[in-house]
Amino acid sequence: MSSRSATRRMTGIGRVLVIVYAVMALAATGRSFVQIVQRFDEAPLAYSLSALAAVVYILATLALIFSGSRSWYAVAWAAICFELAGVLVVGTLSLLLPELFQHPSVWSVYGYGYLFIPLVLPFFGIWWLVAHRPRPTEAAASAPRERAKA
Repeated sequence: MSSRSATRRMTGIGRVLVIVYAVMALAATGRSFVQIVQRFDEAPLAYSLSALAAVVYILATLALIFSGSRSWYAVAWAAICFELAGVLVVGTLSLLLPELFQHPSVWSVYGYGYLFIPLVLPFFGIWWLVAHRPRPTEAAASAPRERAKA
């Protein structure tokens, strides 16, 4: 993918989306690091889920940045769909079985501690991916370089 097509893809809402994902990645990473280092024994499930959320947000951020290539576009889909499933499952379990979550995680109560951004963000991510599929010429141009790297 040329730098020109990368610039075209990362304008306006695309840039905002990447910035929000990057902020969530930093927030979830910081939260999980502190929780795991200081109090992991108090709520290992919740803190492990916060760490998982951090990894997902980091991966989604990178995948959105490089989504002009077919492989990164697929990674973006996987990461954002996994994020949505995680938010819905963890959010529901945290309401139905609160004893599993002695302390909140990033995705507890559908991201209540993060102003419900974790619940809304994957829907924007999916919308952006649908609206910004890699063009066949972009995918074809990046494919030889991807094969050469392998």
